[in-house]
Amino acid sequence: MKIELNLYASLARYLPRDAGAPGNRIREVSEGTTILELLHDLQVPMDKVKLIFVNGLHARSDEILREGDRVGVFPPVAGG
Repeated sequence: MKIELNLYASLARYLPRDAGAPGNRIREVSEGTTILELLHDLQVPMDKVKLIFVNGLHARSDEILREGDRVGVFPPVAGG
């Protein structure tokens, strides 16, 4: 099944190189894949992950992905 994965800020480096082009953020994942498994496969260190959204809603890493989900993952950010 296909999902859209967006890794933001310092996490963007964990996307495969072809993912920077428009439309290349679409990833093929197996039925039953969790967000944690997806990020583990891309070698994203979970201690660098602060927020996860699926379809614009806050999500936990153990949630199972579904066809067409849009996943956004953010590191901790500071500002002022």
